[in-house]
Amino acid sequence: MKERGVALYGVNPVRESLLSADNAPDKIYLLSGRGRKVIDEIRLLAKRRKTTILTAERDLLDRMAGTDKHQGVVAFLSSGAYHDIEELLVKSGRGKPLPFLFLIDGVEDPRNLGAIIRTVDAAGGDGIVIPSRRAAGLTATVAKTSAGALAHLPVARVINLSMAIKRFKKEGIWVVGLQTGAKKSYLQYDFSVPVAIVVGGEGKGIRQKILDACDETLSLPMNGHVASLNVSVAVGIVAYEVIRQRNTA
Repeated sequence: MKERGVALYGVNPVRESLLSADNAPDKIYLLSGRGRKVIDEIRLLAKRRKTTILTAERDLLDRMAGTDKHQGVVAFLSSGAYHDIEELLVKSGRGKPLPFLFLIDGVEDPRNLGAIIRTVDAAGGDGIVIPSRRAAGLTATVAKTSAGALAHLPVARVINLSMAIKRFKKEGIWVVGLQTGAKKSYLQYDFSVPVAIVVGGEGKGIRQKILDACDETLSLPMNGHVASLNVSVAVGIVAYEVIRQRNTA
């Protein structure tokens, strides 16, 4: 059986998707005969959201999830799991004078993308933008690694990141890139403005044409023996500096 859409698996990601205002799954498969309290909760939430509930044997769930670590629950979001740039701008501006977004240039490891989504959501970010080519998309692994955050954080997928940057600038959002070796530290930047932060993929960093489109580039001080950080760690460091500055402004 081949289902369309983004697969979610595991109790927490599926529960979070059912609690989300925008990203409830279209269909949920539960392990046949499973009667745990937490599964009953998911069944009740699904009925409230009018989500189709089906039962399946373990081997089918294994195939749909691509793993046997699904905890007896597999759900599918429609292709509408992706937002477009205009939706992202509307959501980031809704009651928030200071939009806070991330653009991810070429992250290919789905676990890194999932960790980024989890971190940006935890930090109160408004959404992320990813490219449609040469980069990880929304998959079951991404959803699982996000620990349910994918159900709450809008993700836009675009053909051209440079055009997305231009669109953000038109809306008065400053765009800054994280680049190893940049002269200005992220600690020296004033994040009390509408901002979109660009981070690059594993090993390659941000492409030059994307760097050229940024208003400014910032570095994370590296005082040890390695020259760079994991991209999801870098996102977390900068995201919480944004929070710190805005909470003390």
